[in-house]
Amino acid sequence: MLPLNKRQFQVDFTKYPYPDKLRHHVTSHNYFAVEDLKVVPPNYPPIYKSLDWSDIFLNEKKPDRLDIGCGKGIFLLGIAHQNPDKNYLGIEVRDTAVDWINNYINGESVPNCRALFFSVANGIPFIESESIEAIYYLFPDPWPKNRHHKRRAFNFKFLEEIYRVLKSDGKLFLATDLDYVDEYQTKLLIQSKKFNISEVNDEEWNLPITNKESFCIKHDIKTFKKICTKINF
Repeated sequence: MLPLNKRQFQVDFTKYPYPDKLRHHVTSHNYFAVEDLKVVPPNYPPIYKSLDWSDIFLNEKKPDRLDIGCGKGIFLLGIAHQNPDKNYLGIEVRDTAVDWINNYINGESVPNCRALFFSVANGIPFIESESIEAIYYLFPDPWPKNRHHKRRAFNFKFLEEIYRVLKSDGKLFLATDLDYVDEYQTKLLIQSKKFNISEVNDEEWNLPITNKESFCIKHDIKTFKKICTKINF
């Protein structure tokens, strides 16, 4: 396992300061599919059916791995830095976060990384079937209240899309610091019958640290990590 300081991606925040208005949550509309909205607000994420990857990545190649809900981008930038031979696409519903990540990518000329302002409530139709090696879904918004569960991106529709885009040996990486989120996700995975589920420790995980995981480590908060491998029928 890499030492903690090697797992934390270092950003010069004097050169790339986070915006003052980078909120944790955005309007609830962004967490619903456009087809489920009576009125689509003007700040709703763009809808993409297809994308020209030569316009997205500086190396003009297609994505190999996805970071869904990439947040402030520290994990996304870190893992792209560790694996320069793979292209990483981050997907996020907060446009200010996406703008900051892409500003860093452009400023540092990072060829294999990009963030996309998009809501996965609309699926990921622009991702080719069986083209992705790994998907990271780390420390998602828990939406603990029952009336807010419908805002959770992790549902059967989400799992169908994950299964579709993963290669035959593709993996879904899950992490949370909340036992009820872990139980909820595990229950849906078992019911889907599409993934083999393995609970892993930190040594087996060995990935760059997210902003949330850094907080958990600092405050000695337990985390739950799983690696789910696609089952081929």
